[in-house]
Amino acid sequence: MVTLPDSIFMNAEEYFIWESAQELRYEYWDGEVVAMVGGTRNHNRVSGNFFRLLDDALADRYCEVYIVDVKVQVEPGQKYFYPDVVVTCDERDNDPLLIQFPSLIIEVLSPSTEAVDRGKKFAAYRRSQTLQEYVLVQVTQPGVEVFRRNEQGKWVLYEYNLDDKLRLESVNIEIAIADLYRQVEFEAEVTKS
Repeated sequence: MVTLPDSIFMNAEEYFIWESAQELRYEYWDGEVVAMVGGTRNHNRVSGNFFRLLDDALADRYCEVYIVDVKVQVEPGQKYFYPDVVVTCDERDNDPLLIQFPSLIIEVLSPSTEAVDRGKKFAAYRRSQTLQEYVLVQVTQPGVEVFRRNEQGKWVLYEYNLDDKLRLESVNIEIAIADLYRQVEFEAEVTKS
């Protein structure tokens, strides 16, 4: 994510009207419009794999899975983000433009977005009363981190590697980590001589 060269500020109502006429996607951060950057092939592949696996697993349930182009209302009138994948199982989610009651959000990390996804975005997402899991997926090397809200409302980290099965309690499914990385080519590690 990058800020537009000349920062654009507007209220949320103006943002929705303005963004609907744009070719690119823009997030909204407390009045500031922030352009979304394009991803890599690996980023796209992992997002697509995650979407497909979730969509297939949830086909018989009242849950909806969205990828990339559906925004999440994080804070009404203040914050609207575009996660890589989002799941809602809440019947109240009937707005055609955005998700208001997510249960699961997945961000596929890139060097340009990782700090924001781990920091500011996660801090904002944690305020959601319906969000139960926040998943961060690496694309340069295999690795998945799941932050899960426990019964006390605290966020607990669970880490997964390529040979593991990912348990998503928010939607009660299990996914092989290797399936998330299907057709992904990892960067070769540089070794020091």
